[in-house]
Amino acid sequence: MAVQSWIDQLKASKKTAIISDGKRKVHYLFNDGKEMAEEYDMKTDELICRKWRTKTTLGGHGAWQVEVGDPQPLPLPGEQDTIRESSSNPVFMRKDTKNSFQWRVRNLSYPKEVYSLTIEAAERSCIIRTSNKKYYKKFTIPDLDRCHLPLEDSALSYTHANNTLIISYKKPKEIQSLEQELMRELKKLKGSNEGDIDCKTQ
Repeated sequence: MAVQSWIDQLKASKKTAIISDGKRKVHYLFNDGKEMAEEYDMKTDELICRKWRTKTTLGGHGAWQVEVGDPQPLPLPGEQDTIRESSSNPVFMRKDTKNSFQWRVRNLSYPKEVYSLTIEAAERSCIIRTSNKKYYKKFTIPDLDRCHLPLEDSALSYTHANNTLIISYKKPKEIQSLEQELMRELKKLKGSNEGDIDCKTQ
């Protein structure tokens, strides 16, 4: 089963845990060289951030790609202080809850009835459209892809408030079980405090 295959990969990876600022920070190194870094709230166990890094063709470290949490736009060389993205542009980010995958698109002032959400099953993606053709976004749910789980129309919903479109996708029971099992594993790790040199690994 694909879900079990993914949890087995997580268990087999080399993991390092650090406790800092009320967060459990976990670094995973997979057998294929890929790296994943996650941050969890220590009180709620909710995922705050997840990012991935793969090796470049020359064997060096590539840039981190954010999957969950605030996006981290990198300035182009030589343009650090000259060109910046307008703060009024729509900002798309993922911020999950315990029971749902959730995405927020900030700086969208159109009323709720302007938006429509559809699932493209063949492409395994979700699409946001506006009837005024002012915004379009296609996105995937990597968690479902990794576990080869289908996209369900009935799991998708959205609301709009404070110039922010909030899209929710109810986590399938398989994902919730996987996350609970993973958290039990992570809590077994002996996390060192940030600044300690000897990080415990599993």
